[in-house]
Amino acid sequence: MATTREKTDDSTLGYEQARDELIDVVRRLEAGGTTLEESLALWERGEELAKVCRRWLDGARARLDAALAQESDEGDDDGDGSRAAGDDGEAAASEG
Repeated sequence: MATTREKTDDSTLGYEQARDELIDVVRRLEAGGTTLEESLALWERGEELAKVCRRWLDGARARLDAALAQESDEGDDDGDGSRAAGDDGEAAASEG
């Protein structure tokens, strides 16, 4: 059954692959013309793909946070701390 194969392949899907397939699923659902059973299968597949995308995005966020924390720690070790303070100010200004 294709659904079982797709679910086992989810662990190897890259973000872009999952996103593109999710876009296709949404287009097919929006276009209509499918049976209730097909629509439910598409919806379930879309939910699984959304979870894959969320895991990738959460992982990317964790990596960014870790890199920023490491950069901040290294900046604090410079001695005078002036660079770290400047970096923090720039980041706060761009976020706010």
